Amino acid sequence: MSLRFLPQDMNWICRPCREPLQPGMVELHYMGNVFKVELPVCPKCGAVLIAEELALGRMLEVEQLLEDK
Repeated sequence: MSLRFLPQDMNWICRPCREPLQPGMVELHYMGNVFKVELPVCPKCGAVLIAEELALGRMLEVEQLLEDK
């Protein structure tokens, strides 16, 4: 699965930790499948940012493909 975050996604700061997000590898789980992708992550608490454009765009397409199998 090819998911890309945008440069503006790196302008976010984790509210609880007050740390700027950094690119990091995360695992996404869906319907028994595991996908390793690079997304903006808080280096302190591990919170992940999934931008609305990504969630409603490419991620939705992948979900639909998996559900159609």
